[in-house]
Amino acid sequence: MPVYQKLVRDYIPEIIENTGKAYSTRILNTEEYVDSLKKKLYEEVDEIREAENTNEVLEELADALELIHALAKVHDADISDVEEIRQKKASERGGFDKKIFLEEVED
Repeated sequence: MPVYQKLVRDYIPEIIENTGKAYSTRILNTEEYVDSLKKKLYEEVDEIREAENTNEVLEELADALELIHALAKVHDADISDVEEIRQKKASERGGFDKKIFLEEVED
């Protein structure tokens, strides 16, 4: 039996069960959960980097966004709180639309 040792989406056990395969799961404590969410977000970022077309990028962005929602929730916030902070930073520092690449700054 393959060993995964990773956080999975809520319906994955049911999906596996419907295939007739055996599996084992456990419920993480809060510290393990937060750590696993962060690790999973790194996985998704790597998958975004490896995506070869727009559809793949959008699929991976959706997965990353799901993790961001979960991380906000575990910190007693929601995506609107994250969006408010994003908008404030964008108004103060800008976004990334101009494609500016900083090469160096004089000391």
